[in-house]
Amino acid sequence: MLALRLPAEVEERLAALAKATGRTKSFYAREAILEHLDDLEDLYLAERRLIDIRAGKTPTAPLEDVMRDYGMER
Repeated sequence: MLALRLPAEVEERLAALAKATGRTKSFYAREAILEHLDDLEDLYLAERRLIDIRAGKTPTAPLEDVMRDYGMER
């Protein structure tokens, strides 16, 4: 179970969409979360990696080395 507060404008838009399509507001809230959850997880992981790289905790490799290792030399 999840309860969330939305700005009035968003709530009104969501209610109008639900009414116009015959679906529930919960349906559209669930769809929006499912659609964007992967992106949010990827963003968090990228931010975490950047912090680790800047702190010297994660090694890096020059692009040329990676391309050579995977047979993608220019």
